[in-house]
Amino acid sequence: MPKIPHKTHPLRIFFISGVLTLLSLGLIGGFIGTEALIIATILIVVEITFSFENAIINAKVLAGVSEFWRKIFITVGILIAVVGMRLVFPIVIVAVTAGLSMDSVVNLALNQPEKYAKELNEAHVSIAAFGGMFLLMLCLHFFFDPKRKVRWLNIIEKPLQDMSKWWLYSAVSFAILVILTFIPTNHEPQQTLSAGLVGIATYIAIHGLAELFGRRQQKTTSKVLKSGMAGFMAFLYLEVLDASFSFDGVIGAFAVTKDVLLIAIGLGIGALWVRSLTIFMVEHKVLHAYRYLEHGAHYTIGVLAVVLLSGIFFDIPEAIAGVAGLVIISASILSSMSARRAEH
Repeated sequence: MPKIPHKTHPLRIFFISGVLTLLSLGLIGGFIGTEALIIATILIVVEITFSFENAIINAKVLAGVSEFWRKIFITVGILIAVVGMRLVFPIVIVAVTAGLSMDSVVNLALNQPEKYAKELNEAHVSIAAFGGMFLLMLCLHFFFDPKRKVRWLNIIEKPLQDMSKWWLYSAVSFAILVILTFIPTNHEPQQTLSAGLVGIATYIAIHGLAELFGRRQQKTTSKVLKSGMAGFMAFLYLEVLDASFSFDGVIGAFAVTKDVLLIAIGLGIGALWVRSLTIFMVEHKVLHAYRYLEHGAHYTIGVLAVVLLSGIFFDIPEAIAGVAGLVIISASILSSMSARRAEH
């Protein structure tokens, strides 16, 4: 009788992702056709390729939570990511920004995809401002953190740590938002300011509550991994982070196809692989093995934040941030390997 692989074996970790991918692509190819199969495959590959930084940050957070919340992340979390963030929430955004009923927007998505894509694109400023400011807060918080002991690019990171105050990353983010709002070429200043403030406030609230409940748990229990409310806040933080990464990708997917169902399946399967990759990184302690990988992820997040915020003024292909991210993360892996060899 064949031996069942251990739960940390890659075959176990990626098994469900692989099976659902083959099943979904098989159904698409069988019922819709070869062209739809190719499009779905492209969307899956793009989502996986351009989401490595998301998986890295997920792994950092998930490594600090209990087994229960890890299971919630890979089960309930994937339903939120696929159905909520990549199917339902874009419909909600269009309903709010266009002033339409949910039924009308669903009708547009199913029967008039061109018009639905146009309405979704109209919400791009709000999406870019929210996602851009949330990710900028995440990036600056990491580089301004004076407690961080490992530095990759010393010439950039040491000055930022030396000048750091607990409030500085928030102040810098707010100042950037104000500047972006009042640039004369910004034709949607009110949307930029309101959505950007929500992005900043969301990061402060969720990250702050996660830290608060984490400290309370440390005082009342000997458990090292976050559980209870601390685990829930970490889970909520991961879901908002996924939303910040995914919204612009949903809009960008309409350049490949206007079929809402194909977009949801393609990006959803890609998101499932990203979550499996996250679990793999946690179980195999990848962030410990590659010390600069987390740095590369945060530099990539900074690039993505800049691309999102620049998208308020210019039409910038999402591929720019994706390619830049692959280059930066590859460089961080090579630097980690070089540093490890130098120690031995």
